[in-house]
Amino acid sequence: MERHSALSPSSPARLIRSLSVLMASALLGACASSPPAAETPAETPPPAPPPAEAKPSPAPAAPVYQPPAEPAPRLNPAHPDRYVVVKGDTLWDISEMFLKDPWYWPEIWYVNPQIANPHLIYPGDVISLVYIDGKPRLVLERGGTDRLSPRVREEPLDQAIQTIPFEIIQAFLSRPAVLDKDTVENAPYIMTSRDGHLAHGAGTEVYVRGTEFAEGSVYSVMRVGDELIDPDDGDLLGYEGIYVGEGTIVRTGDPSTLALNSTEREATNGNKLLPSVNNFPLYFAPRSPDQPVEGTIISVIDGVSLVGQYQIVTLNRGGKDGLEPGHVLAVYQAGRVERDRFSGGFFKDKVQLPEEYAGLLMVFSTFDEISYGLIVRAESDIAVLDKVRNP
Repeated sequence: MERHSALSPSSPARLIRSLSVLMASALLGACASSPPAAETPAETPPPAPPPAEAKPSPAPAAPVYQPPAEPAPRLNPAHPDRYVVVKGDTLWDISEMFLKDPWYWPEIWYVNPQIANPHLIYPGDVISLVYIDGKPRLVLERGGTDRLSPRVREEPLDQAIQTIPFEIIQAFLSRPAVLDKDTVENAPYIMTSRDGHLAHGAGTEVYVRGTEFAEGSVYSVMRVGDELIDPDDGDLLGYEGIYVGEGTIVRTGDPSTLALNSTEREATNGNKLLPSVNNFPLYFAPRSPDQPVEGTIISVIDGVSLVGQYQIVTLNRGGKDGLEPGHVLAVYQAGRVERDRFSGGFFKDKVQLPEEYAGLLMVFSTFDEISYGLIVRAESDIAVLDKVRNP
């Protein structure tokens, strides 16, 4: 029997398709098995910079000290709205009339530029309490007429009212009760008298040395008394000055001659001579010190044990501590030590009692280490070793 080929007449076309499929498969297989093309090497990146050294965070700024706000001046509940100044008034009296705390005077005083010397006050002036921007102010009418004639008016300086009663401190200023170390070491002195006596009374002429004297000049004669010791550190601050009398230079030279005009006790050789003070400022504004001040009363003038209003005391603080004339300080009674007899046990407790407010003083004269103050308000007895500080 005749065999036929397994391929039908359409076999060539099928063959072509089959060969195409085989060739495509072979190409795909070759691609799959060939190694990947080599990649172009990338540029090596530069080395990373070293890590920056860590800087410590800046310390927070220290807080700036802010002093506590000053309380507003308190008006005296009984203050007048208008006051006519009279002869004999003092600035302290007027301050107390308008203010509970007179050392706030500079804060409420209104300076009128139309008035000559607007800080000075004269008898006949009118002081009125007004409110400016909601704050109390004291305004001055010179002689009560400045509202009608706002011109600058001149007044003699020696007629202005004083801050504190000058007659009280005048005698003290001419006969100071405390002598500082420099005065004791360097002040002029009585050497002897014509007849060679050791003690001298009024009407006597004595020979003096220690400085260039001017004829006609007046001197206070002082005896050097006890030492004044600072209770805080034991330092010597000065010496008590004991007033002896007053004399006038009647002849110059070396030695010069002093005529003793008056004496309260006998003058002796070695007594110190201090010039009388004639240019003491009579006007200064009462105010609180600009910095904290704490001190002690170390001496009471005239040797009294208990102090009242308008008596003079010596403080162990002075110009180097920031004190100036016009500064007001509160006085506190030093608390005494008492034994508590009601405490248990055989040995009773010793108790330090607290300080108690006693009054106010105003500083009127200062030196480096000491100052003098006038008691302007005494609500209880004041004594040596009582404390003083800002009001």
